[in-house]
Amino acid sequence: MTINSWAVIECILFMSSEPVALETLTKISGFDREEVLAALEDLRSVYREKGHSIDVVKVGKGWQICIRPEFSSYAEKLYPVKQKRLSHAALETLSIIAYRQPITRAEIEKIRGVKTDKVIQTLLERGLIAEVGRRKGPGRPLLYGTTAKFLLEFNLKDLSELPPPETFFKKNTDNT
Repeated sequence: MTINSWAVIECILFMSSEPVALETLTKISGFDREEVLAALEDLRSVYREKGHSIDVVKVGKGWQICIRPEFSSYAEKLYPVKQKRLSHAALETLSIIAYRQPITRAEIEKIRGVKTDKVIQTLLERGLIAEVGRRKGPGRPLLYGTTAKFLLEFNLKDLSELPPPETFFKKNTDNT
């Protein structure tokens, strides 16, 4: 029996609840990078040609099987989505992290003008941000950055798809 390369990739993606990096797909499948990329495209073609309700989507640095948007209402009937809205403070903090990552808590607090401990904790618990390292220098403060879940929640393939910051932040014209 011959196994299609796209079927192997489908199996790996199906079993993962998180996006799977290209390097991981090559390691698990035993295929080289070009074969994996071709298999991903073949799998996407199979889904599109047959009118499947799912697709293979690039999320951050990985790939994931997702429900196509036009079918999401059916999935929500089986698994109702509890809308947990982010507070204004959380959205503001998240946008600062997204546009300026990697960034320290102190830098975020300087921009916002208020303490951010609880907001950062909430964003960490929700998986929208993560500790991505430590800054060199005194105290070696933690650095924060966005996660693949952030990209997925906000329907972005990568950070380059973020709208320009000018869309959200007014320029300070009086130099104060």
